[in-house]
Amino acid sequence: MSPLILYVLGGLFLLVVTSIRQVNQYERGVKFTLGKFTSIMEPGWRIVWPVIQGYQKVDIRTKAVDVPDQNAITRDNVSVKVNAVIYYKVSNANMAIIEVEDFRYAISQYAQTTMRNIVGEVTLDELLSSRDKIADRIREIVDKETDAWGLKVQNVELKDVSLPSDMERTIGKQAEAEREKRAVIINSEGELAASENIARAAKMLAATPGALHLRTLQSINDMASDQSNTVVYMVPVEALKALEGFIKK
Repeated sequence: MSPLILYVLGGLFLLVVTSIRQVNQYERGVKFTLGKFTSIMEPGWRIVWPVIQGYQKVDIRTKAVDVPDQNAITRDNVSVKVNAVIYYKVSNANMAIIEVEDFRYAISQYAQTTMRNIVGEVTLDELLSSRDKIADRIREIVDKETDAWGLKVQNVELKDVSLPSDMERTIGKQAEAEREKRAVIINSEGELAASENIARAAKMLAATPGALHLRTLQSINDMASDQSNTVVYMVPVEALKALEGFIKK
């Protein structure tokens, strides 16, 4: 074999080796030929010819984007700070590269704007009590907009809602007043139930002859069981009159 053929074969072999690109299982490659989108490179070793072809790798794993604190005003004019985390993944690699310049930055910015808008549509009570519903609403809006970018929003979580210090004190006082209100209501309901039971007991004692005397003797016996108690027994007037009549005889 002539040296020329060996040089040619060696050059071709070197060209092929230097053109091999590895795409990992969690990646997809977006290949361009002469500047035009050609195909999606699946995981494995792939050939990308120098000069005429190029490619960009796209990570298709689920990503978490921290949405920083956003100053917003609720519908009832309360200033709050809200932060969140958004989970998304690339569903279409070529759209994520072709349709938007930097999809990571773009989805973060759009999530911030959407979060401020949604917070402005609800009251403070709704924001504090229905965080899951508000987060789901943010997810729906962001997911719908980013479909054109080849992204799929999986979940949005509101991490923290910060209030001004004076508003926190006001909410604390409101919660304390609500607890006191419930305590008074429960206490009054207990007193009402006790008074009703006492009234029924009194009617039963009054309707049964001798029952009141038996109850009196039972109470005296209970008090006498403790040696530290001093019992002063008041003799009924009827008993004194009966004893007086007996003495006169």
